[in-house]
Amino acid sequence: MSEREFLDAQQRVFDRYGVDFESRLIDVSGIVGPVHVIVTGEGPPVLMVIGGGIVAGTWAPLMAELGGYTLYAVDLPGQGLTGRTAYSSNNLRRTAVAFLEQVMDRLELTTVPFVGQSLGGMWSTWMALDRPERVSAISYLACPAAILGTSAPFPLRLATIPWIHRVINRLDPPSTKQVERLGKMVGENLSDSPELRDLMLEYERLPGSNTSLLQLHRAVIRLRGAQPSVEITERQLMGVEKPVQFIWGEKDPFGPPSAGHRAAAVMPDAQVHVVAGGHAPWFGHPRRVGEIVNPFLSRHTMGTLR
Repeated sequence: MSEREFLDAQQRVFDRYGVDFESRLIDVSGIVGPVHVIVTGEGPPVLMVIGGGIVAGTWAPLMAELGGYTLYAVDLPGQGLTGRTAYSSNNLRRTAVAFLEQVMDRLELTTVPFVGQSLGGMWSTWMALDRPERVSAISYLACPAAILGTSAPFPLRLATIPWIHRVINRLDPPSTKQVERLGKMVGENLSDSPELRDLMLEYERLPGSNTSLLQLHRAVIRLRGAQPSVEITERQLMGVEKPVQFIWGEKDPFGPPSAGHRAAAVMPDAQVHVVAGGHAPWFGHPRRVGEIVNPFLSRHTMGTLR
């Protein structure tokens, strides 16, 4: 399948939610080359960092609920239309921080609030720890990857074994039903969101996406759980001195809401909101999630353009 079909599916998602947007490619030299960024809205900037195995265009339902900001949503390396990089558990943190910092530099952003989902939440945490001057606050959407002993559902961990990964993809290649089953595995019903489902399908069909996702998953998880070198520990959370909010799907299979409450208890300035849904709660409940995110962003945006 082609990039054109992916872009067409992305356009249909934004049309469905009534969001005007621009799709940009920026250069992050030395890491991945072209980086795909979706830009929409007007006002103080916000950086939205999606997780692994998903693309920035799926933020569209939430973007429709966030008014008064310029939203920058980025595809991670090897995901969507962003170029590939060499992932490993040993270099993941360095790669994440260098990538996000260079993206911010190219977009001429200094300090912004982050909205991060899953792996995007992990990367946002590392930015707050390693480049605290670039992060004003973090809104975590769903369980951040590998926080406090949490991990991915067993089928995703099993698929990090290369030969099993190959068998799964041969027996269950990308299709509408396959994407819907994946949605159910992460606690979301994509049959009710055909535009989002179709965008995810076209993402899976992009050349190289399957290989990149396997490499990324192997850098973060293994059969027994999260890779020890990338776990977000209690000590790390204590060092996040920025205001944070957790918006946690009550049926998130990557980690229960109790993990969010444990995290918030050791962080200097944190709140937890439990909402309906799974690992992408804004898919089915964008208005409710927007009602929580909007006032948080309004308190923590500032003059953050260069």
